[in-house]
Amino acid sequence: MFCYTFKGLYKRENQTMMKTFIVFCFKDKSESEYGIGYKQIIIKNMEIKIRQEQENDYKVVYELIELAFRNMEESDHREHFLVERLRKSEAFIPELSLVAEKDGEIIGYILMTKVEIVSDVKAMSSLALAPVAVLPKYQGQGVGGTLICEVHKRAVELGYGSAVLLGHKDYYPKFGYKKAIDLGIEFPFEVSYEYCMAVELLPNALKNVRGMVKYSKPFIN
Repeated sequence: MFCYTFKGLYKRENQTMMKTFIVFCFKDKSESEYGIGYKQIIIKNMEIKIRQEQENDYKVVYELIELAFRNMEESDHREHFLVERLRKSEAFIPELSLVAEKDGEIIGYILMTKVEIVSDVKAMSSLALAPVAVLPKYQGQGVGGTLICEVHKRAVELGYGSAVLLGHKDYYPKFGYKKAIDLGIEFPFEVSYEYCMAVELLPNALKNVRGMVKYSKPFIN
């Protein structure tokens, strides 16, 4: 997944600063190469800093996640507990635990952790995207989409080529996610296939890949 921003993306000390910007995440029409064409997210009149989460952020992030999912019918309202468990697991990748700040306030959070796609003959490393959380007053303004693009980019920089998730069937396809079943990938949960999705962060990363997603213990317990 490639992400471009205009009107003021700049880097400073491993932080991404954005001001009145547009983020493009795109593939070309063939779906096999990355090129012209885009999905557009706009954040208006906001300066946002995206950075790696630090230990002293944990309490604020815990409260943010709880608030973000509090009124969401599809949620089990335990996402904040899941993140706590994931941080203590071998699946945790600190570089892919990101927060979004506005004027010093943490307003969004995203996490990708290690999973495998396991078949009878091999196991392939991948990532699970969960959760994406934004404070209610900032939802619907592109903060979550910006976090998704940034964590995708950082995942590629770390050498990962794919990701899976359980999520809204109309939202995540904007960022390249497809029904996992169409790629030959199954999930170990009793959930409608429409919500089980996967994405190639690099071209052909899931070509000829078949199997079951093996989540880390924090997801199962």
